[in-house]
Amino acid sequence: MQLWALQPPASFRLAAEIMVSASSNRQHGASGVTSNQPAVPEPAFAERARTLMYLGRIGSLSTISRKQPGFPFGSVMPYGLDDRGRPIFLISTMAMHTQNLQADSRASLLVTQPSGDGDPLGASRVTLVGNAATISEPEVSDARKLYVARYANSKYWVNFDDFSFYRMDVLDVYYVGGFGVMGWVKAPDYDEAHPDPLADAAEGIIAHMNTDHRDALVQLVRANAGVEAQEAAMTAVDRLGFHARLKTADGVRGVRIAFLREVQNPGEAREVLVEMVQGARRQP
Repeated sequence: MQLWALQPPASFRLAAEIMVSASSNRQHGASGVTSNQPAVPEPAFAERARTLMYLGRIGSLSTISRKQPGFPFGSVMPYGLDDRGRPIFLISTMAMHTQNLQADSRASLLVTQPSGDGDPLGASRVTLVGNAATISEPEVSDARKLYVARYANSKYWVNFDDFSFYRMDVLDVYYVGGFGVMGWVKAPDYDEAHPDPLADAAEGIIAHMNTDHRDALVQLVRANAGVEAQEAAMTAVDRLGFHARLKTADGVRGVRIAFLREVQNPGEAREVLVEMVQGARRQP
């Protein structure tokens, strides 16, 4: 995964000419979003769940305890991911979670998004519910390649006799996108979804916009959501648009802004944002 940090590549840097201050001709917009404003398009929960699983590396695995029957037993669990979004684990027979799975294959895996603002309850998370069992011998080679590519250090114990590959067959998915954004995802929908095309670049795009173009974000919010914000910070971005956290006269709130068109890579995201900022600055 390649992140841009504070020096994004030329393919995304917003053109300097649109960053020139336009304060002389700014006018206040509406103070809030009108009641008849159409819903802003965004990826379905299935796609967002797949994206979070793709970006994640470690989750919390809950198995059913053998020692205390019926009680959940939690473990920190690195995982790989196959092309259907199914988690793959490399676990030892000495581990309590492995012993639990050998007695009862039912399990869940919780994966959380790192919280950029220090509020874990405002961050996205996904829980996969399913059955975790050993991978059949014909599939072990592919599982090993996938897992070692993701965790290079695992090459030191991947061939130990007491370690085996397990895979969770997903039966259900529960996604939480932050406060008030949550819902179940059917397993077939999760299987067929794909990670967002901006997933690998999103963190760098967000850092770049919040570091170098905060004024532009305020203008985008005013022009596209009708909200007069004192400050605006991008909190998430995907192929259809972005989320922002706003500081307004009435307090802190969130808003989603749609892109002018769907994007498939960071270069296209840059082009759309440039157009949107230029359009916002042309508004009276």
